[in-house]
Amino acid sequence: MKYVAGVDVGSTQTKAIILDENETVVGRALLDMELSMVTVAQDAFRAALESAGISEGDVVYVVGTGYGRYKVTFGREQVTEISCHARGAVKLFPGTRTVLDVGGQDTKAIRVGNEGQVDDFTMNDKCAAGTGRFLGAASYALEIPLSELGPLAMKSTNPVRITTTCTVFAETEIISHLAKGNATEDVLMGVHQSIAQRCASLARRVGIAPEVTFTGGVSRNVAMVRLLEAELGTAINVSPDAHFCGALGAALFAHDRVFGSKEAAAPVATGGR
Repeated sequence: MKYVAGVDVGSTQTKAIILDENETVVGRALLDMELSMVTVAQDAFRAALESAGISEGDVVYVVGTGYGRYKVTFGREQVTEISCHARGAVKLFPGTRTVLDVGGQDTKAIRVGNEGQVDDFTMNDKCAAGTGRFLGAASYALEIPLSELGPLAMKSTNPVRITTTCTVFAETEIISHLAKGNATEDVLMGVHQSIAQRCASLARRVGIAPEVTFTGGVSRNVAMVRLLEAELGTAINVSPDAHFCGALGAALFAHDRVFGSKEAAAPVATGGR
């Protein structure tokens, strides 16, 4: 049996997926960012190997993707996260035609074809207001773990409007609202609404075609899922493995290289995002 792998080096976490010849996921790993992207890429790959119960020599092709894809020094190729999230989303939900990927540093809206090819895409500007980093600022200001933000926000009855579009000033505005006596859940819901509105605006630039699939780490936030569905006016697909979507897409491209390529699913040029 031959195996292939995809390693997605993000700004806050690194994910690795190993596929067998039948495109079945046999191993995976998710690690928080370390000081060295090179080291965390290697560590995630080795952890995925251990999960699969195979050795490094059993993996014949590795594709790197993500924010730090060029730090996957043991990879044979680098492919943009735009291409990889599109391909991974269609693998998880074959009917996907719009992908919204919200990560730690950026947000991407992608229109895809039925083979997972990228038809169009757009990204947020330099500001990180519509990204996971904005939630990170709220987590820090409120001293609440990221995993608890969504469920707490869902308890809101009177959301506070967040006016800042700058992550740097988000903490100050959050503290200001709390000082005025606003409930924590209402401030949090305001933060989530701000992010959802920016994400939905981005998606509209490429056109929202059903089915819509939500990928990236922020997809695990229940409040973001509900708010995006309301903003977009449609149900959205969210897989339990949504945060592995980029790594899955990278592994699928590796699978193409070894076991036969899909012409329609050729990746965006590796020099882009």
